[in-house]
Amino acid sequence: MNKKRLNYLVVLLGFFVFYLFLLFVLYLSERNQPGSNINSLADAFWFSIVTISTVGYGDVTPKSPLGYAVGFIFIVMSTGMLVALFGSVVSFITSEGFPMIKLRMNRRRNWHYLAELSAESDTLARDILKEDPEAIIIFGVNRDEEAEKPDYPCLFINVSPARIVEQKKGIGEKCNVYFLKENDIGRNMKAMDIFKLPVNVYACTMSGQEKMSGNINFFHPYDCCARSYWREHPLHHSDNMIIIIGFGNYGLAMLERAILLNINDANFDVQYHIFGDAERFLNIHNHLGTAFGINEIKPGHDSLFFHNEDWSTQHELMQNADRIIICEDDEPTGWDILWQLQRYYNCKCQIDLRSNRKAPGVSYFGTNDEIYTVDQIVRTKLNYAAKAMNDLYRRSVDKSLDWDELSDQLKQSKIAVADHLYVKVMILRNYKKFAELNWRICQQAYEAYCIAKQDPEKLDSLRRIEHARWVRFYCYYNWNYGNRRNDRLHENPMIVDYDMLNSRQRAYHDRAWELLGEIASLLKRQER
Repeated sequence: MNKKRLNYLVVLLGFFVFYLFLLFVLYLSERNQPGSNINSLADAFWFSIVTISTVGYGDVTPKSPLGYAVGFIFIVMSTGMLVALFGSVVSFITSEGFPMIKLRMNRRRNWHYLAELSAESDTLARDILKEDPEAIIIFGVNRDEEAEKPDYPCLFINVSPARIVEQKKGIGEKCNVYFLKENDIGRNMKAMDIFKLPVNVYACTMSGQEKMSGNINFFHPYDCCARSYWREHPLHHSDNMIIIIGFGNYGLAMLERAILLNINDANFDVQYHIFGDAERFLNIHNHLGTAFGINEIKPGHDSLFFHNEDWSTQHELMQNADRIIICEDDEPTGWDILWQLQRYYNCKCQIDLRSNRKAPGVSYFGTNDEIYTVDQIVRTKLNYAAKAMNDLYRRSVDKSLDWDELSDQLKQSKIAVADHLYVKVMILRNYKKFAELNWRICQQAYEAYCIAKQDPEKLDSLRRIEHARWVRFYCYYNWNYGNRRNDRLHENPMIVDYDMLNSRQRAYHDRAWELLGEIASLLKRQER
């Protein structure tokens, strides 16, 4: 028994003893009084109940001065008890009691526990309710401490996730738990031992991991921002020179996604100019020179130019750029750069600014609405596609592993393939925009692929694109060429230019395109 509950019981016992004492005093003082109608403990008890409840029938009344004094105490007690009762009811409704009952009554619905109420968690909660209007949103804070209250149904329960999960009793889907502050999973006391609970945890981090234990999944807001940007602003044939200003967390994520995703043309003549401190990045990813020209033009490859000098010195680059992306971690700095470019530089291209602040006439990206969504944080569709691709691959390749048996790098490889699926669909549909990747869109892309592969030149172009994507992924993770594949040494015989592959190796990449048809069939069955 905890100390708080013990103190409560002591106070309750003391009150009961005092009440019994008053009953005895009333009985003893009244039993011999002339005309008294309180002649037993039962009469005294009845008088106390009628008085404390404020009913006041008047059928039993004290006659002695001491009896009147006890009656007065009962009247005072009735006022205090009514106030306490009213306060308890209000406290029950506004604190844990009522929300807990509501949780128990809705165990079969999907529960989403958000550690705190913030602009980010509010955005996520709205997106959850958009997909599942019956979902239960739970904020792990006190309601009366919040200045603004959401305008959608939600519960405020300032208890640990363990107390919340206890109410579910294993009924329905697992509760989803979200920690949206950076590295909150490591310093939030409510996250202690959360890996032991039957919940799905999604925690913001900058550690680089995406999996810590069986139920804890990490997400990176910077990576979510970059994924959203390149999906909404895909690379076009006219984009030959891309400038990235700012190489902090956001800039790094933007370049990483560009390296792994932006392969949509077999010509490979895109130049990326990155302004910011890239020394650590180049030290870590020291095999990128196989897939890119580093600070030089490399025929048949895209190029990465890293600039130590300030962007403001490069007027000619700014003038000739096809796209300028401002992604400073410090948002006011980004706005300042935008204003300087617009005022003093002859920029003919579109300038995209990372900003959570929306303003008319500005091409901005990276708002909370784009980052803190179920699709970005939980990555339901992306992970489903990656798992589906792995399952389809297992059917055609003996001794391949189940999804849960894959190493983190192999999972990332499958996710990279799924990520590039959108680019493949755009290529095959001649860059027609689409709102969502559904079975009809995949089927159209697959039919276009079936036509394209009849033309040796078009088939060769598609193979070059997928081989470049594949090589970029492995070079990013520091694999290099070897006579045969060696996972321990990170060596693979296919990490060479496409023209050096034999016919069997070139055909290896057809599988990535052919999966479109099977993905279309899977999505069609899922929609039904």
